[in-house]
Amino acid sequence: MRPDLHEPFKLIETLDTPKHCNILGTRVDATSYDDAARLIITWARTGEAHYVCAANVHMVMEAWDDPTYQQVVNGADLVAPDGMPLVWGLRLSGISEAVRVCGPALTLHVCQAAADSDIPVALYGGTERSLAAFTAFLRDKFPGLRVVCEIPPPFRPLTPEEDDAYTQQIVASAARIVFVGIGCPKQERWIAEHRARIPAVMLGVGAAFDFHSGRVKQAPPVLQQMGLEWLYRLCAEPRRLWKRYLKHNPRFILFFAIQVVRAKLLLPFKR
Repeated sequence: MRPDLHEPFKLIETLDTPKHCNILGTRVDATSYDDAARLIITWARTGEAHYVCAANVHMVMEAWDDPTYQQVVNGADLVAPDGMPLVWGLRLSGISEAVRVCGPALTLHVCQAAADSDIPVALYGGTERSLAAFTAFLRDKFPGLRVVCEIPPPFRPLTPEEDDAYTQQIVASAARIVFVGIGCPKQERWIAEHRARIPAVMLGVGAAFDFHSGRVKQAPPVLQQMGLEWLYRLCAEPRRLWKRYLKHNPRFILFFAIQVVRAKLLLPFKR
């Protein structure tokens, strides 16, 4: 369901989707860790293809800048509010019960549910070293979890032959949940491109591989709840992240403020 950029910022509720709202043209669903994990397990049992995005300000602004990418995100079966600004947006729209559903934490909830349900999972992303550490972490934390496929793709565009080989490896493994950690916006595009080829629930989980492998430290919970995880990560990796945050964060604040004000005045929001 693709949001209409001209429709006012408001709560939307339909029979076939969770409560959600349109934030700068991107659909954001109100869900929780338990609800999301339950839905993912239900989909996984069917053996059908579904995909889940964990949206934050970075994703919303990448989608704002690229309408084709926005279509990819809005085409997901579930768009969880990973960033606190999106949670605040959901609450402003009238969904007072909205909570954050962080990609790395959702990964753990889904792995626990998969272990309990004997549903095999696959991992796609990271380096050989970080992927091995992540897999070891998961097997230690969830002894019943079946990790049936681990692929650390190269950090370059794949050849068609490589892509076919990796895809066949995932399909042959019979994994019913695939965690994809190759970064936004690349991972969401990869998931959408492979939806028709991989009969599994695919989740774009961003930095989950790095956090849980111990390669990158996650912000303290208090900073996460304050919406300042970006600042912690900027201090930790300034050379890699300063351009992203300088480009996206100020524009998000400005454009979202305009969207909210225009909604109060019952005026359409336009680019």
